[in-house]
Parts: sequence; C-alpha cells; structure tokens
Amino acid sequence: MAILAVVAGIALVLTVLWDVFETIVLPRRVSRRVRLTRLFYLSAWALWSTPAKRLHGGRRESALSFFGPLSLLMLLALWALALILGFALIHQGLATRLTAPSGTSGFGAYLYLSGTTFFTLGLGDVAPTSAVGRVVTVGEAGAGFGLFALVIGYLPTFYQAFARRETAIALLDARAGSPPSGVELLARFGREGDLDGLMQLFVEWEGWAAELLESHLSHPLLGFYRSQHDDQSWLAALTAILDAGALVLAGVEVASLRPAQLAFAMARHAAVDLCQVLNLRPTPDGERLPPADLTRVCAALRDAGLRLRPESAVGERLVGLRRGYEPYVSALSRGLLMPLPPWLPPPDARDDWTVSAWEGADDLEHF
Repeated sequence: MAILAVVAGIALVLTVLWDVFETIVLPRRVSRRVRLTRLFYLSAWALWSTPAKRLHGGRRESALSFFGPLSLLMLLALWALALILGFALIHQGLATRLTAPSGTSGFGAYLYLSGTTFFTLGLGDVAPTSAVGRVVTVGEAGAGFGLFALVIGYLPTFYQAFARRETAIALLDARAGSPPSGVELLARFGREGDLDGLMQLFVEWEGWAAELLESHLSHPLLGFYRSQHDDQSWLAALTAILDAGALVLAGVEVASLRPAQLAFAMARHAAVDLCQVLNLRPTPDGERLPPADLTRVCAALRDAGLRLRPESAVGERLVGLRRGYEPYVSALSRGLLMPLPPWLPPPDARDDWTVSAWEGADDLEHF
C-alpha cells in the first residue's frame, strides 16, 4: 500500500505539472485527447451550458459570459488541489515522520502539511523530520511557487490577447452592423465608392484571423470568452468576413481579388483548426442562405453600387465557397452557443454605437 501511495502521488503530481506546462507554457496546439484541462472543460462546459440553453437573448449571453473567467479560476484551483493531494500521498507512502501537535496524525496531517507547504504559509506547526520528507517538502514548495509565478505571468498575456480580439470586433460595428453581416459590410463600402478601403479592410482582417488562430490554438479557453455586446462575438466577426470574402470571390467586380482571397483563406484556416482543437465535428448547414435569399443579396449589392456577375454565376460559385467554411462555423456556433450572423441584416437592426442604454437618451440614426 505504501508503494502504491507513492506511485499514485508521483503520477498525479507529474500529470498536473505536465498539464500546466502544456496549457500555459507550450505555445502550440496539443493534439492528445486525454488531458486534465480538456476533460475539465468538456465536463464544466456541459454542466454550465445545459441550463443556459433554456434561457434566451440577453439572459443567456449574460449567463454564458461568466463561464470563461470562472472556468479559468476553477482550473487553477483544480491544479492546486490535485498537487496538494499528490504530495500528501507521497508523504503517506514514505511514512514521513512529523513534528505535530498531539492528536494530529494520519493522512489528515500529511494533507495539512502539503497544503501549508504548497501555499508557502510556513506555519511550522506540522513539519517533516526525516531527510526524504524534507526533500519532498522543498520540492512541493518550489512547485507551488512556480505555479503561482506562471499564473501571474500568464494572465496579463491572456487578457491582452482577449483585448486585441475585442478591439477589432468593436471596430467592425460601424462597418458591418450589429450583428455584423457580410452583405452589409460590402454594401457600406459600395455606397461610399471606397473599394480600395474594402481591400485594405480585408488585409487588416487577414491579420486579425491569423492572430485569432494563434492565440486560440495556444489558449483554447479564449474561445469561451464572450464579447461585450450580446449581438457580437469573435465567431460572428469571423463568419461575416468569410461571407464578405466569399461574395467578392463569387462575383463582385473589383480591381484585385488578392486581398479578399488571402483574408478568406486565413479566416477559413482559423475556423477549421478551431473546430479541431475544440473537438467539434463539422456539419453542413444549408439554412443560412436559402436560394430565395440569393436574389435579395445580389439586389442589395447592386443597389449599393457594386458591379456583379450574373446571379446564376454568383450562386454557383458561392455554393462551393460556402461548402468550404459553413460546416465549421456552424459546428462552432452549436458547440459554443454563439449565433451566426445573418447574410442579410434584419430590417430593424441598429448599430450598437447608435443606441444608448440611458432612458430618454436620443438614439442616433445610421450615418
């Protein structure tokens, strides 16, 4: 039994430390399916999202917005508790001799010693007297101090990536509406006759998609963090850019297709890889743009001053492009409970910047 306790304790400690390394330090996607962090997020998200599905609108978004930050804190607590338990098992298996107040003995004493050592409290009321026990205690103190140091360095980097992602999403509001729409994005640039600006936007969003891919592969829990407004999300922004890029490639006449091609390729790459890292199976979704709506889409773009190829040619090309990304964004939408943006903006849609939550405040008309 003593040997089993030592082996179990060492295995638990090494498993947790390796999981911490893969989650915080390793800057790449981990393809191994059996991981402590992965199992934690699968079970925690299932428990959190199931009751949230019964809610609607802002109440659902409000409930889901707490999951990301709380899950991060719960993951840190899980790591700490698992390490404390692992070192306590090692002490028990080694039968570490202790100096302790009368009545303090057994596994509870080892657990108390492990907890005070891990959090570097230094109380000294329970302390090891054997050489091996002291070595284990020093090792645990180093592990606890190292974990806290990694977390302190990790959180600013994590939230900086979140802030950069959300800044770009906020900038999309006045360009593509709320929620963002690929058709509305093209139409607004078309009405201004600013196709050069549209191509520059594709260049900028190619970079945004690349940063999204890098940051969310390295830190997948960023995907659970919601945006500030209920009708915005990183998935809606990514999908709007894919929709806009698909429309340009399908038949909008511009001087150069290259910026749209590169942005579309990068955004699709992000959607595909994020599906894989979140273990979401892509499934086709033909309901986003029914055939009857294609005529409305083409009419809206032509009314905005954009020149298009014949509708039949646009529709045929668009089917193939949509098949390349819609199954992936649809899977992300279902898995993360983030609604996809419509191709055509709702008739009563208002940009977030034009409205105010203050009672009696004058709302601004779209400029």
